[in-house]
Amino acid sequence: MSSPSTGATDDYSTTEHFITAAVFIGIYVSIFVYVWRVRSQIQSSKDVCPDSQFSTLTMDKFLDDMEREKPIRFTSQQLWIATDNFANLLGSGGFGAVYKGMFSNGTMVAVKVLYGSSDKRIEEQFMAEVSTIGRVHHFNLVRLYGFCFEQNLRALVYEYMENGSLDKFLFGEDKKLGFQQLRSIAVGTAKGIAYLHEECQHRIIHYDIKPGNVLLDAKFLPKVADFGLAKLCNRENTHVTMTGGRGTPGYAAPELWAPFAVTHKCDVYSFGMLLFEIIGKRRNLARNVPESQEWFPTWVWKMVETGNSVELMMVCGFEDKDKDKIERMMKTALWCVQHRPESRPSMSIVVKMLEGALEIPTPPNPFPAYLMESNVVPNNNNISSSTTWNDTSLL
Repeated sequence: MSSPSTGATDDYSTTEHFITAAVFIGIYVSIFVYVWRVRSQIQSSKDVCPDSQFSTLTMDKFLDDMEREKPIRFTSQQLWIATDNFANLLGSGGFGAVYKGMFSNGTMVAVKVLYGSSDKRIEEQFMAEVSTIGRVHHFNLVRLYGFCFEQNLRALVYEYMENGSLDKFLFGEDKKLGFQQLRSIAVGTAKGIAYLHEECQHRIIHYDIKPGNVLLDAKFLPKVADFGLAKLCNRENTHVTMTGGRGTPGYAAPELWAPFAVTHKCDVYSFGMLLFEIIGKRRNLARNVPESQEWFPTWVWKMVETGNSVELMMVCGFEDKDKDKIERMMKTALWCVQHRPESRPSMSIVVKMLEGALEIPTPPNPFPAYLMESNVVPNNNNISSSTTWNDTSLL
């Protein structure tokens, strides 16, 4: 027979096990209830507003993109680090020097350090570039990422263009670009200038269109660059009064070197001179070619006037299949370099000319007789033309 003390111990043990089991069950039920409530709240929020999280993420990305679209103000230390103490020089000129750089996120940049004969000149160039290219975005315009303006460094930070400027492929030993690539570069450049003239809130006149200011990316797509001479003007003001000559001799329109008001058509003239050099893959004024071709634009005019495009194609190394497109480019260039600004087409019309969207009338001779005979580059206002271009007449 069991003793009374043994029975009491068994009853206590049973009670202890029961309590322990109840505690574990309670904990399990509490966890289950908590998880169920959390899942219910998440599902409820999805049912009430399923796109709320997506909308928040979309808006955050949009605001971040908008912030990146504005030029960023960099410190000199940031640019010293990005360029490895300005170790990799890409090029230099009267404006200063351009260095290759890379930011910590892997973005390649070209840092343009401004030099000049005076602080005033540096400030003028700085303001010209930031106020123009800093406020516009187009596929065929180089992008300005930001700037630095400190006592020891005045610089502009642009997107890096892998293939550099067009001039080295036209005038250097590496002339690997074929006709289709050159034609695409001409069309893209024309579209970039047309955007500046006709699609921006304020018309932007570049004043220095030339092969050195057309940059090529990794796929040889062109972007107009170097806005150091650029100027904003209201569309209501069709003429701009110049205080001094602008542009590069050989590309600058005649009116830029005279004390008269100019229009955006000065860029059209410069583009025409650029187009001649794209056609010839040579400088318009080259001493190492036969005398009859010393100034290329007058020689092109003779080919167009006599209908002798075969000789030009042979000299320039073009194929017969491209004959129509080459003749179109020649006529477009001759229209662009008409002496009187009103005789030149707008850049949007130039784009249509190059793309074949309209027929191109035979251009009048833009050069006087004495220049045709002597092959002298025009640099005065002796040329006259009675042709007036109506941009809407060919639409």
